[in-house]
Amino acid sequence: MPKNDDPLLIAWRTNARATSFLVEGLPASLWGAPVPNIPRRTFRGIAAHLHNSRARWTRTLGREHGVHAPALVSPYRISKQQLLAALRRSADGIEAILALGIEAGGNLPPSRGYVWRNLPLDVGHVLTYFAAHEGHHRGQLVMAARQLGHRLPREVVDGLWLWTRLAK
Repeated sequence: MPKNDDPLLIAWRTNARATSFLVEGLPASLWGAPVPNIPRRTFRGIAAHLHNSRARWTRTLGREHGVHAPALVSPYRISKQQLLAALRRSADGIEAILALGIEAGGNLPPSRGYVWRNLPLDVGHVLTYFAAHEGHHRGQLVMAARQLGHRLPREVVDGLWLWTRLAK
């Protein structure tokens, strides 16, 4: 097992905290609101997608190697508090995937369930892919809130970039 202070694991935890920090900071009035120009997607749905994506990747890359994947959540019914708990579980799942790759010398072991094959399975690429995916959706949520006239509190928007604080 890699050391708990492995820089790649720390970087993942910081990214996961940034995602949870944003979800926690979303006003209740936006939670079920449709995203501008994407009427079938809501803030809740995009936030739930982050957990579900983590859970699916954990299942795909880790299940046959003993990594437990958390259950998927409903993008239509989940509350913010339920999602925050689910995000903690899925962050642990991704951390276990990264640890699996670190333990294997820097590359995730092959998985029969991984058929897409568009993501190189070295730990650096895997971490970067997950962080980029989440960063994209965090930006999408911030921009959608602005488009609806609900600028998020400055503490929330600025807090997304305080990675030194998020890393603690």
